[in-house]
Amino acid sequence: MFNLVLFGPPGSGKGTQSENIVTTYNLQHISTGDLLRDEVSRHTPLGTEAKKYMDQGMLVPDEVVIGMIDSKIDENPDARGFIFDGFPRTRNQAESLDKLLEFKNTSINLVLSLEVNETDLIKRLVLRGQTSGRSDDTEEVITKRIKEYHLKTQPVADYYETQGKLERVAGDNPIPETFKLLTKNINKYLLPVA
Repeated sequence: MFNLVLFGPPGSGKGTQSENIVTTYNLQHISTGDLLRDEVSRHTPLGTEAKKYMDQGMLVPDEVVIGMIDSKIDENPDARGFIFDGFPRTRNQAESLDKLLEFKNTSINLVLSLEVNETDLIKRLVLRGQTSGRSDDTEEVITKRIKEYHLKTQPVADYYETQGKLERVAGDNPIPETFKLLTKNINKYLLPVA
């Protein structure tokens, strides 16, 4: 089983590249936001627990999110592998994910970090905000989100880098070129589905 974590600040193209990777390599996409919404809508015990926190505007505890990831992996026993999107966001989450995967006799194989300079990210997000009507389209809010991303995820990147699993990929190229750089790294572990 091949397990991939895809990192990238807001506006780095992570969502687009995740879709391309899922299609090309036939991986299961694990987005913690999607998992939370799905569990809540199905009224599962984990969803009910998560909803209590969400209704109060609080972050869902790591153990609940890990429980949802555990369920998702169990629901897909024949999966070729998983791409983790939006998780882990902290070193504690990375350590918890490693423990869960170790329990399932697997591990994170590769962590790809999309690197885009802040000026380009701001331009992309302002443009995205204008076309999609998103409320977070001011430069001030965007700059704050980017700083928050780097502050929280840098320790996670460092954690995986010490394990030799982190690859930094230039994400400021056109989409097809960035995807080519990502696949160059993934192909060392897993070949595309024909």
